[in-house]
Amino acid sequence: MAKKILPAYRVLLYYKYVSIDNPHQYIEYHLKFCKSLNLKGRIIVAPEGINGTVCGTYDQTEAYINAMRMDLRFEDMEFKIDNEDHNAFKKMFVRYKDELVTLKYEDDINPNEITGVHLSPEKFLEMMRRDDVVVVDARNEYEYELGHFKNAIKPEGIDNFKQFPDFVRKNLSKYKDKKILAYCTGGIRCEKFTGVLLKEGFKDVYQLHGGIVSYGKNPKTLGEDFEGKCYVFDERISVEVNKVNPVVVAKCHHCGKPNERYVNCSNEKCHMHFILCEECDEKFNGACSQECMKVLQEAM
Repeated sequence: MAKKILPAYRVLLYYKYVSIDNPHQYIEYHLKFCKSLNLKGRIIVAPEGINGTVCGTYDQTEAYINAMRMDLRFEDMEFKIDNEDHNAFKKMFVRYKDELVTLKYEDDINPNEITGVHLSPEKFLEMMRRDDVVVVDARNEYEYELGHFKNAIKPEGIDNFKQFPDFVRKNLSKYKDKKILAYCTGGIRCEKFTGVLLKEGFKDVYQLHGGIVSYGKNPKTLGEDFEGKCYVFDERISVEVNKVNPVVVAKCHHCGKPNERYVNCSNEKCHMHFILCEECDEKFNGACSQECMKVLQEAM
């Protein structure tokens, strides 16, 4: 029997809304634990749960999964796994936040008490093709620009999750009689976003279980009807999703040609995140605008 070839590295994406007592004490312990395994990544711990992306070898990540599931709070936590050739992170961070995803909504939203109906990837694909549904992207606008579900409502002007309540009131109220299908990268933002929708009077609210990442891995969907790539918050920047009918939807900020290359503006005082083709990168010296290019030239 041929020996199984293990991936060089694996990226784990996970979250769980569950009460964590003494979160600061848990952070101290958890950081030491991750470093003992030589993992790299970013983990958020809040009184309401944990949200993380970590990367390491097969053995390191397997040890982490097994250890986490020995904790009764996380025994049923789902881990989304990507195989990679390189480590997706350079350092290991475990940090505290008041909320796993900062919403600052005027009413408490506990996803264990109020959230949209979870749909499997195949059920989401089926419902997405109906005439009586509205598909809503619950991520930032720049994530949408790189890739999104076909015909999904663009989160225009959204660069921070706490902007969504106002977005719902101003842009989505007219759809209260429709079925709302929400999605995000891994599912964690939808848990609260769909709670906001329900609090705002929407009745028929659904969310993609496991997010775009799980949708792309599901053998029954293979990412079908997701256009472009999925933005991820590590050194990979983006991952492939659609293995059925892929298209490029992102465009170069300067010339408008199809492109999926994300960069930060070379003017450090701006540092805008935008899509830039290699030709325009050279032409504009990595700047997002004539103004930023002028700043760079003056600094030389």
